[in-house]
Amino acid sequence: MTEISQLVDGYWEWLRDKTALKTVGQWTEITTPYLDHHNDYIQIYARAEPDGYILTDAGDTLADLEMSGCPVSRGEKRQEIFRTILNGFGVKENNGELRISANRQNFSLRKHNLVQAILSVKDMFMLASPTVESVFLEDVASWLDAADVRYTPNVKLTGKTGFDHRFDFVIPKSRNASERIVQAINVPGKNSSTSLIMSWMDTAETRRVSGHSDTKLYAILNDRSHKIPNTVPEALDSYGIGTIRWSQRAQFMADLAA
Repeated sequence: MTEISQLVDGYWEWLRDKTALKTVGQWTEITTPYLDHHNDYIQIYARAEPDGYILTDAGDTLADLEMSGCPVSRGEKRQEIFRTILNGFGVKENNGELRISANRQNFSLRKHNLVQAILSVKDMFMLASPTVESVFLEDVASWLDAADVRYTPNVKLTGKTGFDHRFDFVIPKSRNASERIVQAINVPGKNSSTSLIMSWMDTAETRRVSGHSDTKLYAILNDRSHKIPNTVPEALDSYGIGTIRWSQRAQFMADLAA
């Protein structure tokens, strides 16, 4: 077993060991080890149905955004971002709840998709700040467009585990450079960097198998309004992920435009 395989196995063991179950009426409360911006654990609820299972956040995600001053119903851009996130993970919104259906065979995958959708939607709370004039992801896209970088946005890649992982931009291979994947991290921290590392560890091998053995992943870190802990770039670098501070992005344009 390779070191990377051991690390991936260790991640899934951590995920299993740190997940807690509790019966709440007809529902099973699932407490995951993932933290939101309040440092609260993400909780979802599951219930058996005649034709499978229903997984839901019980309305917590959208209620939290409402209390944070960022209701998704306010503003066309917020609604567009919200719908894009849900569609990317196959999640539906029903009377304020984020829901997804599952069966015995795909339960783990659907649970993963719901949790990832909740984390992505909860990150929209940053749009509540009056100092944020534009979405960081849009700024990154505009920067790439200005340099005529060819890319495919919002790409979902399947990892070795069978789980899907969403990446913001994929720049195809050219005569001068290998395939490059670019992920924008609006709030660089332990959670966001760990999530990206695990996604990359899961998908890197499948990229090699599919003929992209030299694919390079770059993380663009928003240091415009956030101080980046030194541990974030250090952790990313240790897994071969190139880090680009937004304030220093000009230094890396040649690498992405090649």
